[in-house]
Amino acid sequence: MTTRTAPSTSSAVTPSWAERSRWRVVDIVVASVIGVASGLVFLAWNVAYNPLSTPVSALLPGLQALLGGGWLFAGVLTALVVRKPGAALYGELVAAAVSALVGNQWGPWTLESGLVQGLAAEIVFALFLYTSWRLGTAVLAGAASGLALAINDLVLWYPGSDVAFSVIYGVSAVISGAVLAGVLSWLAVRGLARTGALSRFASGREIAGEV
Repeated sequence: MTTRTAPSTSSAVTPSWAERSRWRVVDIVVASVIGVASGLVFLAWNVAYNPLSTPVSALLPGLQALLGGGWLFAGVLTALVVRKPGAALYGELVAAAVSALVGNQWGPWTLESGLVQGLAAEIVFALFLYTSWRLGTAVLAGAASGLALAINDLVLWYPGSDVAFSVIYGVSAVISGAVLAGVLSWLAVRGLARTGALSRFASGREIAGEV
């Protein structure tokens, strides 16, 4: 008598790339909520930026970019929660749109900034094939977004800046992005997951399983 081997169910257990990358309705809704909420934070940061940046810039011109991370976290945070291709770009663009629609000192250029900053974070997650959501990846995504902010700002708002200012501004923006957008977003996702708020997402189930 021969023993029949049960057919492999690995394909049923392990979702395909197409299934993992497909956006569900809940993904769109939550990514939109994160983007809008982040945009409201952006509005507060818009108001606080000038009073905070003036003394910092007076201390050492270029250091004001240390405050840039306050506009960079939306993309990284959205990507860490939703874990779908395009999430970082979507989250940052929605937040920028909220900031631009309500009104700020940069006008429609806010959308352009959101585009390049979100795209920079998106590229990092794409380089890891949307499979790495560790702290190191979040930090790299935040740092890349900070670098995009620095390059964009130096071209648009500080043309002709000398090398010293450009280097200080660039390094400050990268540090700010790594810490405020990378580390803080990663910690925020872990905190949310432990409350059960992300139970419908792989990010929430994975982190909850570590506790």
